[in-house]
Amino acid sequence: MPLRLGLFGDSLAVGTGAQRAGDALGPRLVDALRRAGIEAVHRVHAVSGARSAALPAQVAADGGWSQVAVVVVGANDLTHLVPVPDAVRDLRTALTALTPAAQVVLVPVPDLSVVAHVPPALRELVRAAAAALRTAQSEAARSLGARVVDTSAASALTAADPALFSADRFHPSSAGYGVLAGVVAPLVLDAARAVLGDG
Repeated sequence: MPLRLGLFGDSLAVGTGAQRAGDALGPRLVDALRRAGIEAVHRVHAVSGARSAALPAQVAADGGWSQVAVVVVGANDLTHLVPVPDAVRDLRTALTALTPAAQVVLVPVPDLSVVAHVPPALRELVRAAAAALRTAQSEAARSLGARVVDTSAASALTAADPALFSADRFHPSSAGYGVLAGVVAPLVLDAARAVLGDG
């Protein structure tokens, strides 16, 4: 039986901006697992524009299907000025519901100050706000036994290469999803091996 991989959260988990469906995060993670000798299938419960408040409903829709759950969330909480405690409370609720059945990998909010739409005068403020949310997300996830992706390398690469953004200058391009998958895949592989009793 193939491993069951679920994706939850926002547009980064959906693949918004990718030029081809196969370039989105889910298919790339399935490919990475296959290269490691693990057959997998995936479902996407994520919705573009979703904030952390949407996570519990996404998890409920999964119904315990996912053995490995990748949660990508935070950007829309940040852009809509959701208070950090509120966003983290909803994240914790979702992760608590996932963890009995699934190994969880959290992709916390990236550094949105690298987005071209952010005015230079606001970049430091946006960077600090993202860091505060990311720290709180990471602490909550780790306290529940989830694996947490370090997004700093991907953010740095994205800041240095405009080709990693799609035409909307906000979401990743296909190449950008390749970078994101590169930092997420090792933790997904570790989680998959834990499910299969091979690590």
